[in-house]
Amino acid sequence: MKMLIAVIALAAATAPAYAQRKPCEELKAEIELKIRNNGVKNFTLTIVPNRNVTDQQVVGSCDGGTKKIIYQRGAPAGAK
Repeated sequence: MKMLIAVIALAAATAPAYAQRKPCEELKAEIELKIRNNGVKNFTLTIVPNRNVTDQQVVGSCDGGTKKIIYQRGAPAGAK
């Protein structure tokens, strides 16, 4: 019983760290789906290294916290 409790405690403690290690493309796809499900049609999601983040709206962190996913409202550049 003590072993089971220890395993559950270890799994709970490492879950947040594992969640941040999600590949950027996978997380970007999940976020894109959520945004589209909320009725937003024209937007751009961009994956950038942390050092390139300025005053943009960050909607996700991925690759172990080394990159951010940036949200920009409106049609992507070059779109008509």
